This record gives sequence, C-alpha cells and structure tokens, in this order.
Amino acid sequence: MDQKIKQAIVRGETSLGIELGSTRIKAVMIDSNFETIASSSYEWENQLIDGYWTYDLNEMINGVKETYRQLKQEVVNKYGVTLQKIGSIGCSAMMQGYIALDQAGDLLVPFRTWRNATTGTAASELTEKFQFKIPQRWSIAHLYQAILNEEEHVPNIDYITTLSGYVHWLLTGSKALGLGDASGMFPIDESHLKYNEEMVEQFTELIADKDYPWSLKSILPKVHTAGEHAGYLSETGVKLLDPSGSLQSGIPLCPPEGDAGTGMVATNSVKKRTGNISVGTSIFAMFVLDKAISVHPEIDIVTTPDGSPVGMVLANNCSSDINAWLGLFREFYEAMGLRPDMNQLFSVLFNKALEADADGGGLLSYGYYSSENITGIQKGRPLFVRSPESRFNLANFMRVHLFTAFAALRIGMDILTQKEHVTIDRIMAHGGLFKTPLVGQKMCAAALNVPVSVMSTASEGGAWGMAILASYMINKEKDECLADYLTSKVFKDTEGQEVYPDSADVSGFALYFERYTEGLAIEQAAADHLIENWRK
Repeated sequence: MDQKIKQAIVRGETSLGIELGSTRIKAVMIDSNFETIASSSYEWENQLIDGYWTYDLNEMINGVKETYRQLKQEVVNKYGVTLQKIGSIGCSAMMQGYIALDQAGDLLVPFRTWRNATTGTAASELTEKFQFKIPQRWSIAHLYQAILNEEEHVPNIDYITTLSGYVHWLLTGSKALGLGDASGMFPIDESHLKYNEEMVEQFTELIADKDYPWSLKSILPKVHTAGEHAGYLSETGVKLLDPSGSLQSGIPLCPPEGDAGTGMVATNSVKKRTGNISVGTSIFAMFVLDKAISVHPEIDIVTTPDGSPVGMVLANNCSSDINAWLGLFREFYEAMGLRPDMNQLFSVLFNKALEADADGGGLLSYGYYSSENITGIQKGRPLFVRSPESRFNLANFMRVHLFTAFAALRIGMDILTQKEHVTIDRIMAHGGLFKTPLVGQKMCAAALNVPVSVMSTASEGGAWGMAILASYMINKEKDECLADYLTSKVFKDTEGQEVYPDSADVSGFALYFERYTEGLAIEQAAADHLIENWRK
C-alpha cells in the first residue's frame, strides 16, 4: 500500500487542503481514494489590539510555511519521497472579516476577523436597506462601518477579501473567491451565482456622495463555483509555500472557501434539506434550504460551495472556555508532579458529564470569550455561577460547560424550526468537541433535540473538506455536481455513528436552558462592570 501511495505522490495524483482555523492552521493531503496520506498543523491565536480582534498576517505566512514544511517532512518520513508535484490545492479559512489592500497589495488596516462586534450600525442599516440580513462579521458591514466612521484608509482601497481569498491571492496572484465564502462578503443571487446586482446598485447609491475612486464591484473578488479552476501556483507562491523550491509551480488551485463551506463538504451536507454542525472556537449550524425564509437577526443566509441557499445559525463562542478549564485541570495535574496525557484528560472529564444530574445540578456557565451576537452581549466575559443549593461536583460542572457550548445556538435553531418550520431530521457533526466518543453527541442531541451523526472522517475537519473540493475540481466527471461526487464517491463507504436524543437529557437541557436565558442579565452585568484593563 505504501508503494502505491508513493507512486501517487510522485505522479502528483494527490490533493492538498490548507485551512486557517481560529486556533490552528492545518494541512491535509489526500490520495485519489480521499484517504489522508499526510497532515500537519500550526498553533496560532487571535489578539485584541486597539479594540479589534485580529491575527498577525506575517505570522499567518510563517504558519502556512511551517505547516507545509511539516507535511513535506512527513511525506519524506513515511514514503521516502520529496514532494514536487501535487494534483490540486485548495485554501480555506475562517469566513468573513475584512482584509483591505491598496494598489501595492499592502494591508491598509490590520485584518479584522469575524469575531469583532464593531459594525452594529452598518449591519443594521444595510439589513434595512437590502431587506436581507447582513451580519456584523460580513465584509460589506466592515466596509460600510469604515465609511460611516470616515476612516482614512477607505479611499485607498484597491481590493477587499477574506482570509482564504488573501492566501489564495498570495499563492496565485488571482483575486478569486469560492461562492460559499463570497456569500459572507456580500449577498449572492442564487439564480445567477454571483453578487446580487440589485443590492450592489443599492450600495452604490448609498455611498454615491462619497465620490470614492473605486466601485464596489471593482474591489470585490471574482466569484467562482465549486469545480472551477481559480488560478495556478505561481513562482512567488512556491517561494511562500516551499522556500526550498522543491515544489513545482503551475499546480491548479480550486476556489478558496470559508470554513462553513468545507464543513458542509466534510459532512456530506450540500444537498437541499441536509444540515451540519461545526464546533470550535465558534459554533455554527447550517441547513440547505428548499424554500425562502423571512429575515431574522439570528439567521444568516449564505450558500453552499455550489450555490444553494443555506440558513446559518452562528454563535461566536463555543469551546474556548472548555479548553481554558481543561488547561486549569492540566495545571493541577502538573502541580501534583504528574505528566498529563491531554487526550486522556479530555476523555475522562467529558465522560464525567454522563454521570451528572440531567440539568447540571443548578449550575450555570457562559463561555463568552468575545461578544455573542445571538444573545446581544457586546463584551466577552466568561462566567461560571452557582447558588449555595447547587449540586457542585465534577460531573455537573462538566455537563454544564458542554450544555452551554450549544445554548446560544439553540436560540437560533428554535427560530428555524418553530417560526420557519424548517424540518430537521438529523444533523451531521464535526469538530474537536466530538472527538471523545458519544459524549459531545449526546449533549448536542439533548440541546437541539435532534439525532446527531458523526462520521469516521469527522476528525479530519475542514482541511480535509478543502482537499476534497480541490480533488473535485480535477477528478469530477463532465456535468457531475458536487452533491453527487460526495455521495457516490467520497462517502460511499463511510460509516457514521448516530445518537438519538435521550428524553431525560432533553428534559434536563430544557431546565438548563431556562436557567441560561434567565441568567443573561448576570452575563450582561459582568460585561458592564468587569473592567478589561485590570493588568494596568
């Protein structure tokens, strides 16, 4: 088998997906059977600087280089060959945000990520103007807020894009973006698979008095649908990715996509009436719609990588607080003179949640590291609260922190199911929280009251989904749609494990959810009164 894979690597019968997530840059290389043959990752973190959540894009470049270097070394170690050819490459990243470049290709302002809640006025005005929900994190909201703020950089804009589009541009020189990621920049016209022309005109009229030297259409990336070629690895791109020069230029790249799109692909959820949930620093659920729905502040409308409309519920906070508490337990372990196995630590603590009271024993938690758009909390204040009568033990503590990871999402889900009557038969799930078998699934099924399935490929994540999109570009049959490619080829032999909601867990979450919604006033008080500059 290794010899067969070795020959595939030498011949370039592979696809590489690179995804820049909120805490990791990950690369996954697959063969023609969609099996992972090498992978690597690089840890990075966002920073709150001058009131904006941002990432250092110089570190991003170094991280991409290091991730590729590790993957290249793994190929040498496992198969004894140096990477020179790759059949196709795809780049993915956290959706939305704001990267503004001048004519020289230099950043005009630091990268503003999806996590910022600084565009409320712009998002509200555009939603009213378009009669279409514009979330605060969308690129057009960031641009319009900068215009409203009369920021100096705005007249000098030559190009705005997302993080995936920026990496793709560095590698290819092509100002391109996949349809799914583009739908987080500006609304998409489903019938024509491009930016909504009527809304483009409305925006143009809205800013006409500014007399900027650019038009909106001139500064947005070109939209590409899944399966199209979106550029080729340039000599400059080779130097960025592989400074050793071993890698050959000219490798085709598929349209860059957002993490929502790669999540849909990684869970085989691009057909209408399918849905998936992705957990990480943020959490989002996506349902491919078969009918139009009304405008709701909690529901975003984006698209699949091939253009179907998707109802998206996104909460800004999910696993950060859980990870912080696990870090505290690790410190205790180390203080006892022991060396913790973090996989074991996660497994033991997650499984304790199965021993807990159904509602978490009267405990309450908010894992708000940043603002939470769904509940209207504008500042991140992680909070753990209990009364003297609460049953404060480890099992309840863990259950409550898992419950709260899904609680804000539940608010948006109720709108889809109860107000818009969207039918949800099951959800495909992926993300690190589901790595411990069954526990995350049971808590998610209880919180959302739907069956939750996790495929055997779920741990591969968005980088694997991006590699699949790259593979689709070069290996699809004529007129073969993405949904058919996934169903008949990628997932034809893939097994999944489905967990149904347990009635006791569902009732327990209902009690917890009541406590959660009632306690939002406590979280708001923490946001109002807990100072940020305590270090000073």
